[in-house]
Amino acid sequence: MKNIEKTLQNILAFWTDRMTDQEHCGFYGRRDGKGRLYPTADKGAVLNARILWSFAAAYRVLKRKEYRDAAMRTKRYFIDHFIDKEYGGVYWSVDYMGRPRDTKKQTYAIGFAIYGLSELYRATGDEEALLWAQQLYKDIEQHTFDAYNTGYVEALTREWRPIDDMRLSEKDMNASRTMNTHLHIMEPYTNLLRVWNDEELAARLHTLLHIFTKKLFNTETHHLGLFFDDAWKPLDKGIESYGHDIEASWLMDEAAAVLGCGPTNESLLIGMAAADGLQDDGSMIHEACPATGTIDDDRVWWVQCENIIGQYNLFQRTGDDQYRQYAERCWDYTCQHLIDTVEGEWFWSICGDGTVNRNDDKAGPWKCPYHNTRLCIEMMERIGNK
Repeated sequence: MKNIEKTLQNILAFWTDRMTDQEHCGFYGRRDGKGRLYPTADKGAVLNARILWSFAAAYRVLKRKEYRDAAMRTKRYFIDHFIDKEYGGVYWSVDYMGRPRDTKKQTYAIGFAIYGLSELYRATGDEEALLWAQQLYKDIEQHTFDAYNTGYVEALTREWRPIDDMRLSEKDMNASRTMNTHLHIMEPYTNLLRVWNDEELAARLHTLLHIFTKKLFNTETHHLGLFFDDAWKPLDKGIESYGHDIEASWLMDEAAAVLGCGPTNESLLIGMAAADGLQDDGSMIHEACPATGTIDDDRVWWVQCENIIGQYNLFQRTGDDQYRQYAERCWDYTCQHLIDTVEGEWFWSICGDGTVNRNDDKAGPWKCPYHNTRLCIEMMERIGNK
């Protein structure tokens, strides 16, 4: 796998050079797939927390001053504008001038705030970042953990009251429990435990692994369920999200390693099941629903990122060289098709017919440098190839 460090530098240069809001601070909220900037677009918590994680992680690995400067600048904006100082948690979005726009408390977004802030402390020792990460963890545990059903509520109002529409996005079901949110609580809790050896946090991370192996894992298909009610009754029709499966497989192994326990057999089976989405060209499609026969064959940027990491993780875990080959073939596909060598960053996806998807954003609430930055960093750390 060649040019990993160069790829990382090109990704982050797009965000510093083309997405930094010099007038109102922070980062612009959107640039569409055709390259048009929307300077007055709202700024999302998920996007900005992921930007924070990306620059912090890049600084931790490469020690480049410009990455530290960008991470510290992002931290300041996030703490000052996204964290709700009155009720706790983080706002879902602010307007282009940094004023609260959507004040709901989406557990997923708070998780990413913890992820970014804990990574900044890991990279720089910034005490303010650690204190806020710890406080946001306590907010999640106090307000969104359901002890009776053992799980995390999807969303609440600003004041932590029940909310009718709990959806993470318009593409999701209005479910009170989702695999995606639990995945992105496990991820920041793992990172926070790296820098804060807290017994209660460790216990909660064990609980999250239990949720994945006992609540989300389908013992028949080995895929993860996506949407559930309060009592963990499945609500979807068996949608298989291959990118989430392969991402969960390696994040589960990472959580187990930080906890100091052995990897679960379920994570291995989930990773293997994700192969149902692999294509002859080396890519991985988005998702499918065998029960209805529907297939989303887009080659989405983040799915390829997680596939490369996950396949290489399977190779490291099993020693089976086919998984290394899967990772390398997907990297080759990504370099040839998804990286925008003209405008920078990556395209959202390649459509099933092979054309570039320019209808979805180049940068926006759901398009950020996190998945592809993490891909580069994970592979640099795993194989030492820059």
